Amino acid sequence: MAQTHADRGRRGPRSAKLATNLRLRSEVQARLKRHDSPEQIAGRLKVDFPDEPEMWVSAETIYQSLYLQARGGLKRELTAHLRTGRSMRKPRRTPGHRRIQIRDMVMISDRPAEIEDRAVPGHWEGDLIMGSTASDSSVGTLVERTTGFVMLLHLPDGHGTLAVQKALVAKMLTLDDHLRRSLTWDQGREMASHREIAKATGLEIYFCDPHSPWQRGTNENTNGLLRQHLPKGSDLSFYGPGMLDNIANELNSRPRKRHGFRTPAEMLDDILAKSADEHGVA
Repeated sequence: MAQTHADRGRRGPRSAKLATNLRLRSEVQARLKRHDSPEQIAGRLKVDFPDEPEMWVSAETIYQSLYLQARGGLKRELTAHLRTGRSMRKPRRTPGHRRIQIRDMVMISDRPAEIEDRAVPGHWEGDLIMGSTASDSSVGTLVERTTGFVMLLHLPDGHGTLAVQKALVAKMLTLDDHLRRSLTWDQGREMASHREIAKATGLEIYFCDPHSPWQRGTNENTNGLLRQHLPKGSDLSFYGPGMLDNIANELNSRPRKRHGFRTPAEMLDDILAKSADEHGVA
């Protein structure tokens, strides 16, 4: 009988450690399924469990658990939730297809320095993600430079000038005035009505140089992440406004290293709360 009690005593710590390991594994699996990267997961666990180091794990350990599958490792099917690593997309349109001579463009070289250093929120980068050639479908993408907050434009009537103008104005008007400072886009024909967009939204609109996607680096990187949800060669008209909002919400809920593993949504909430406080004091 004494031996049985001793065995139980020895099993106690092991059982507690096993329970902790299962809890940690469950957290990692849930976040992988949400498409968080191993680095984001490792960083965010320290934020969410600051007093529980047993709930911390390195990104390398997560990768090894996925690919090596040692005993007790993560399920192999979770690797489907990892990023492809491709942050640049090859345009399937022919050169110049989206470009026309746009009147009264203000070029990115004339953009104020405050936009470049990301110190002031409300400056956006935008683009179109193109679907299959047969569908001629697209989704508009907008990314706020300071926070990385994403908004997606539903374009059920195509990606012509008026369709993009209507969708862009409607989406931007959901934001407070101080979050509508500027927009940087490439020289696609969909932005031919940029003066009307600027008048309706209050945005200062700047245009990139031809063939210079790095001038919208935040947007290009985000478009690469979005391809996990909006695959190349697919009919993007399938994705309605609710689906696009859900995809944007998922990206906005991912912890970001540059924000100390806080999320774009949390960063934007802080900006809105600060603005409300200042408004109240005023």
